[in-house]
This record gives sequence, C-alpha cells and structure tokens, in this order.
Amino acid sequence: MRRFKFKSVVQLANIKLSVKAAAFVLASSTLISALLGLFRDRLLNSYYLGTYPTGIDAYTAAFTIPDFMFFILTSGALAVSFIPVFNQRLATGNKKSAWELSSSLVNLFAILTLITSILIMIFADPLIRYVVSPGLDESGMILAINMTRVIAMNPFLFSIATVLTSVQQAVGRFIFYAFAPAIYNIGIIIGITWFTNGINLFGIQLFEGGIMGVALGVILGACLQLIVALIGLFGLGMDYEFKIYWKNQGLKSILGLLPARSMDQGIDYINGIVNTNLSSRMGVGAVRSFNQASTLHLMPINLIGVAISTAFFPKLTEELGGGDEKEFYNTFRTALRTIVWIALPVTVVAFFGRGYVTSFISNVGNNDSNGTIASVLGTLTIAIFARSVFHIASRGFYAHQDTKTPFVVSIFAIGLTILLSVWFYLLGWGVDGLGLAQSFGAIVEIVILLLILQKRSRGQVLTKTFFRAFVRMLFAGFITACVAFSMTKFIPLMATDNSLVITAPKFLLISAISFSAYLVASYFLNIKEAKPILNYIKKILFRNVK
Repeated sequence: MRRFKFKSVVQLANIKLSVKAAAFVLASSTLISALLGLFRDRLLNSYYLGTYPTGIDAYTAAFTIPDFMFFILTSGALAVSFIPVFNQRLATGNKKSAWELSSSLVNLFAILTLITSILIMIFADPLIRYVVSPGLDESGMILAINMTRVIAMNPFLFSIATVLTSVQQAVGRFIFYAFAPAIYNIGIIIGITWFTNGINLFGIQLFEGGIMGVALGVILGACLQLIVALIGLFGLGMDYEFKIYWKNQGLKSILGLLPARSMDQGIDYINGIVNTNLSSRMGVGAVRSFNQASTLHLMPINLIGVAISTAFFPKLTEELGGGDEKEFYNTFRTALRTIVWIALPVTVVAFFGRGYVTSFISNVGNNDSNGTIASVLGTLTIAIFARSVFHIASRGFYAHQDTKTPFVVSIFAIGLTILLSVWFYLLGWGVDGLGLAQSFGAIVEIVILLLILQKRSRGQVLTKTFFRAFVRMLFAGFITACVAFSMTKFIPLMATDNSLVITAPKFLLISAISFSAYLVASYFLNIKEAKPILNYIKKILFRNVK
C-alpha cells in the first residue's frame, strides 16, 4: 500500500505544467529555498561571524573553485544547450535518440566532473594560496584548503543531478527540479546544527566537530539533492544505459553548443574569483561580508529572473521548433515585460530596506559586519534589476541555439567589471567598490544583448508599445521609491534591532505599503501586468456573500 501511495505522489508531482503554473512552482520553490538559505546563513553567522571570522572567511573561500568548475562544466550551460536539442527529438517522435542523448550526457558529465573533483583535491593548496584568497592568514589558509578538499565532490554530485533535472524540465515537469536546491540547504543546516558538534557512532568518535562539520553538511546536501533528482525520473520512461553514444546527432549538437555557454559561465565566475581575491586583502570578515551581500542580491534574481525565464524557455523553444517566429517574439516580449514590471519595485525596496534585510542573516550584534553587508547590498541593488532581465534576454539567444553571442557580450561586460573592481580597489573604495563594479557591468551587458536582439528581430522585441509601458513602469517605480524612503524614516532600523521578531514585521510593513503603492500606480498608469493581480484582489474583497 505504501509503495502505491509513493508512486502516486511521484506521478502527481510529474504532471506537465503550463507556463503560469511552472512559473508559480519555480518562484515558490525558489522562495522556500531562499528562506532556508537565510536561515542557514543566520545560523552560520550566529555560530562563527562574531567568534571566528577567519573560519567563516575560509569556509566562504572554499566554495570558489568547486563552484567554478561546476558552473563552467555543467550548470546553466547544460540546461540551455540541452533543452532545445532534447525537445527537437521529442517533437519529431524520436524518443530513442532523446534517451540516448540523456544517457550519454549523464555518463559524460559524471566522468568529467569526477576527474575534476579529484584534481581539485590534489591542487587545493596552490589554488587557495595563490589564486582564490592570498590575503587570508596562515590558519585561515589551511582551513580553506582542507574545506576545499571536502567540498570538491560537489561538481560530480551536482552534475549528475543537473542532467536528470534538465530532462524533467525539458518535458515541462518542474516539481523535483524546483525543490532540489531547498533539499541542498537542508543538508547544510544539518551540518551547522549537528555535525559541528562532532559525529559519534556507537560510542566511536568519527569526527570531532567544528566548522569543518559545515563542509560535511554541504556534501550531505549535495547527496540529498541527487536523490531527489533520481526520484523525479519515476514515470518519465527514461531508458538509461551506461554508454556514451558519440554518433548521436543530438549529442554532437550539444557538444558544439556547450563550449561557448560553458566559457560564458566560466568567465562570469572568474569575476567571482577576482572578488574573493580582492576582498581577502581588505581585512578579516571582508570575504564573508561581500559573499553575504552577493547572496542576498541573488535571491530576488532567482525568484524573478531565473524562475520566470526558466518557465518560459521550453515554450520559446517549442515555438521556434514549430517555425512560429512571430509568436516567439510575442512570448518573449511578454516574459520581458513581466520580469521588468516585477523587478523594478523589488530593486527599490531592496535598496531602501537593505539594513532590515541584512539583519535577517546576521543576529550576532556585530554592527560593523552588518553595516558592511548592508552597504555592499545597496551598491548591488541595480544588479538585481539588470541580472533579472539578463536571464530572459540571454534565453532569447539560447532558444535560437546561439550561445556564442551572449558569450562574446559577457566577455566584454565581465572584463569591464573586473577592470572596474581592480580600479575601485586601488582607489580604496573597499567592498562597496566591488558591488558598484558588479552593477555597472550588469547594466552594460543587458543593454548590449537587448540591442542585438532588437536588430535581429527587426524591431519585434522592443516595440513602441513596450517602450511606452517601460516608461510608465519607471514612473511607478519612482513613486514606490518615494513611499519606501518615507516608510524607512517613519519606521527606522535601530542599532539594537538584532531580532527577527523586531526587524521582520518592520520590513514586511515597509514592503507591503511600498508594493501596494506600486500596484496602485501601475493601475492608474494603465500597465496591463497589474490587472490580473488587481482583479484577483477585487474578487476576494468584493465577492458576494450569501
């Protein structure tokens, strides 16, 4: 009976979703993952930020190389290259080729990333000491090296999970794909709360504890994420074989598309390595402060840009696969307008409420650390808007199986960002300078990408209607900024506000009033994206009561 129930639940979770339903599921799961991430960071900071800043800097630096290798080999590179090719096979009824392609990618990436993980373990010392964080003191350096060797298994575990969830994403099944990152955070939380106290099995002390226990939690989270990805395959009929079909045309096509996107991902992450390198020279705690601000600014990007563009991407590829170019640009423009409309007020509230947001992840009473994180977050808020738009702009190219154009644009934008980061560091602007460089580079990147799309589409992307709507959205955003600023003065953040019980209600009230102002302004400015929400609110408030 239990087996039947489990199978039924899995089949229900694997129902193909519409674009709206998929966007809702992805946004909801991203929100859950983000909240777990906030809880994870709050726990970690309460344990170590005030008492052991060298250790938490080392822990932060230890992710740099494993994450870099995962992003450059797999991550988004695989998803945007794999899904269009896989969908083409399914659209033509060639399931055999589709499953051969899936098996080949699982096996190929497993081999590549396993070798990579072993190499990271071997060369962790020189990589940390000379490339990632040369500014750490010797104790922090040794700890970062040891943690890197533990976390080095992440690329291998993540890559297999990414291929499996990409298969599910390609056929419009998002549930297990969406909730895998939340499971990863749960593993890290277990590491913080239990493994740091040591691991004892039948009276035998297997591990003494300390911050290394958090690194073990990272590996536990990666293993749990892989298990969730495997469960999501039930009912999909994937015919796995332990073989690489080198003659499969789909595999050849992906391997042709992959290098440009992989290098794009890699170039982007080199920017992260530069930031870690520079911040490690700015004093104890600077690495963690920049990392925390960066993590906070990525949360709304994932909620808005990643979730919405990921939900729209299969539909975009299907429309191109069917040869409907006009409908493709209509769908793309809808996605772009939706992201812009949502990202604008979020950017505004993130800027004025940055102090409140920072308090969510740090309750140690270290005002210097909290102030630094909040200050950097303020410089990164423009990047929230730009990078949210980037995710749909880049998918406009990926749907056409063009990974080279975004790569070339990224080289220019990230090269500019790195030059600005170094320049601002030499000027003595500290970690704030790193955040300003990120925002400037992100704006430059989306402007170039959208201009190229506009030219290729012969004006079908950025139409006059779109520009008029964008100007109205900016005006609504300005009204929201005035309201948010006034609310932060009316409900100020005090130096003693270190408890969520105090800061959360303040931030929620500021956000609620600011977003309400944006919604009302959008209504009076005739912005169509506001109408479904307002109609839904009207239906709830003014429905007939018998």
